[in-house]
Amino acid sequence: MKNVVLAFQDDFNEGGFKKAKFYTTKDWVHINPGGGITKGRDEVLKEVRTVHQSFLKGVSLIIESITIRFLIPTVAIANVVHKSSDYELPQGVKHQNERQMKTYIIVKRQNKWLLTLDQNTVIAGN
Repeated sequence: MKNVVLAFQDDFNEGGFKKAKFYTTKDWVHINPGGGITKGRDEVLKEVRTVHQSFLKGVSLIIESITIRFLIPTVAIANVVHKSSDYELPQGVKHQNERQMKTYIIVKRQNKWLLTLDQNTVIAGN
């Protein structure tokens, strides 16, 4: 499961999400920090690639902590605190020294662990 989180983080840091098909399900759901919900790998990739070509270009994450729990033998939930490099939203809102709680739901399909849902929440008081 940790390898799935690391693969996502590597793709986030690279910005193109070129390896996502290897660690995500086709029905992947992404919930962004603003509460937007995008369903389906193709649609999620359109969204994340768009923001990584604009205001998140060059932004990177590092893992501060990770906790993984099994809900059942084939479903795990990973709660990960990421520290983000600084960035600025198009509206001019600056994000500095930001920490984010990212929840990953990872499922085992055909003997392989895959990301099926992720939700990103900015930790208050950064």
